[in-house]
Amino acid sequence: MEHYILWLLLGFGLLIIELLTGTFYLLMFGIAAFGGAAAAWLGHGFPVQIITTAVVAAIGFWLVHAYRVRNALQQMKHIDYAKPVIFEGWVDQNENLARVRYRDATWEAQVEAGAEVKAGATLYILSAEGNTLKVVKSRPDGKQK
Repeated sequence: MEHYILWLLLGFGLLIIELLTGTFYLLMFGIAAFGGAAAAWLGHGFPVQIITTAVVAAIGFWLVHAYRVRNALQQMKHIDYAKPVIFEGWVDQNENLARVRYRDATWEAQVEAGAEVKAGATLYILSAEGNTLKVVKSRPDGKQK
């Protein structure tokens, strides 16, 4: 089988997976694979195909990152933004990692640096990374409870 066909199959496979994730990074990998397919179709060797793929991927990643940074303020806030949580205790105070109570469950939370909190204190959610909440001491939207 020709190399460019393999690159095309890889590119289409990545595009299909991208439709399920919506991150745009797999889209860049898919487009980069099409760059590798173009290099193979033009008769270049495998090292040139890899370099072409890597350069196209790097440019694509940079464009996606620049877009996300430029439009960060327009992106939708986390669904639990500014919701109160109850501080239960520290998991690792040096790393600002704590346990909080939210929706009748215990969650891990990354507390803002330098915040002095005691058990029972109310903190507020800024965002979430996986199952770890990012929390701050004062309500981020300025409203009172």
